Amino acid sequence: MAENVATQLIGGDPVTPGWKNWGFAKKFASIFIKDVRDIDLFTCMVKLSILLPGSAFAVWYFPQYRLYIGLGHIALFLIYLGPYILMLHNVSHRPLFHYSLRFLNFWPQAVLGLFFGLTPYTYFSHHLGMHHPENNLMTDLSTTLKYRRDSFLGFLHYYLSFAIFGIFTLGYYFIKRNRWALFRKAILGEFSWYILVGAMLYFNPAEFPRQVTLFVFVIPLLLCRFLLMAGNWTQHAFVDTSDPANPYLNSITFIDSPYNKRCFNDGYHIGHHVNMNRHWLDMPGDFLDNLQTYKETKSIVFRKLDYFIIWIFLMAKQYGILSKFFVDLSDKKMSKDEIIALMKSRMAPLKKKTS
Repeated sequence: MAENVATQLIGGDPVTPGWKNWGFAKKFASIFIKDVRDIDLFTCMVKLSILLPGSAFAVWYFPQYRLYIGLGHIALFLIYLGPYILMLHNVSHRPLFHYSLRFLNFWPQAVLGLFFGLTPYTYFSHHLGMHHPENNLMTDLSTTLKYRRDSFLGFLHYYLSFAIFGIFTLGYYFIKRNRWALFRKAILGEFSWYILVGAMLYFNPAEFPRQVTLFVFVIPLLLCRFLLMAGNWTQHAFVDTSDPANPYLNSITFIDSPYNKRCFNDGYHIGHHVNMNRHWLDMPGDFLDNLQTYKETKSIVFRKLDYFIIWIFLMAKQYGILSKFFVDLSDKKMSKDEIIALMKSRMAPLKKKTS
């Protein structure tokens, strides 16, 4: 019964590349990329490499309409931030380009990322070099375990700690572990951005006025960091503190969501933490293959929602609404009160250090 329900629910999530029948696109992309299944990642990168720099150029080129074009640029940034971040996420775990073209991997990390509020290589260093090895335990610099995760004040402390001290704690983390390559990438990437943007704001050249810098670089960085931390908070909001290292108990999954279509099955976060290098197209199948484990562990699974909608409901403590989207995989169906009690039980902070 659970299998039939789940199969119906994931029917909306992508399991094949969107351009699978486009022979020319396959041939063209295969010149550059290692795995033809990643054609959607490649086309996303190409499209965004035209849209966002083009929009930024318009902000600069039409000074008489700068406010309106600038606001339009921010709207475009917000519309495509999710697809960009998850394209970057996937190509960070599984490099996109052929080995002979590996030098092109710098483009989404160090160039395109500038238009999406990311400093060069800091996402890569933080996510692969720190977050996955530490798995949201107390040694994870972005752990949610210290907080009650339906508390807005808790989230505000979490976000401000990251925004103010994040690069310093990340650098110290790499120093302690003698991971100097990641240390250099993170520190040079972060501070080169501040030097470049700070110089543009301070010297304010007529060719590149402050308003352009604010619209193109500063505002996207502020928005991106807030949204990234809200996303990570939600990904690891429902944690069973009796076994916080278990991915089935420290992460969530949501299925049959429009977000999964736009963002490369990112809703399958449990499966991603079980195997961080699993291909994004294999996520729905992995969910079905391991449905029994999801059921036995009482993993938190939603349908239709995305991380930011869940975050809003958590901050408002709207468990009744969340329960309507909860996927009950148990043999004996839970009541609404039981579902709410289960979700609330996963909110408690963990005081002791875990390893």
